[in-house]
Amino acid sequence: MMWSGLLIESLNWVGAVVFALSGALVGVERRLDLFGVLVLAFVTAVAGGIARDVLIGAVPPEAIVSWRPLAISIVAGLFGFWGHRAFVRLRYPALVFDAAGLGVFAVTGAAKALEHGLTPLMAAVLGMVSGIGGGVARDVLTMRMPTVLTSDIYAVAALAGAGATIVGLVAGAPEGPALTVGIGLCFFLRMMAIFRRWELPRAGGP
Repeated sequence: MMWSGLLIESLNWVGAVVFALSGALVGVERRLDLFGVLVLAFVTAVAGGIARDVLIGAVPPEAIVSWRPLAISIVAGLFGFWGHRAFVRLRYPALVFDAAGLGVFAVTGAAKALEHGLTPLMAAVLGMVSGIGGGVARDVLTMRMPTVLTSDIYAVAALAGAGATIVGLVAGAPEGPALTVGIGLCFFLRMMAIFRRWELPRAGGP
């Protein structure tokens, strides 16, 4: 099954921008220097895509073949570094951008995995991996507990968005609406987890 590569590629660029911004803003919060912020922006933008491409055998990964992801990350990182005050009106700006990137990469990763012959179930799982990869890499580099391992609805939101997209594509729905619904569902669940404190059950202590 093949779908328009242009739409998925365009969404990947959007995802790279918002993930790079989330990484840059976390770097600013951690008071990293300019180079550190740019590195964090790049890693956050490409880690999920690299994991996806390696797992489906699309090597070398697109993120290290093309110059565009690096250029996008540098521009977004510079904007986050010098213009972070523009986001002060947003509540938790890094988390908002992270949620947007999570949704975009989850659905595009799922669609690309399905295109490469994976079963619908495993395509949805790989979409989740693609979505959470950048956030995990960002959190590890800044010595924070990865969000995916805490009680926040993070990986679950990515899996739900990827699953909704896969169901739509397999059922024959137009690509654009299927991807949009998946992104919207993932973003909604993640925002509810942040602002309404939706959580999964926590492990009990001794």
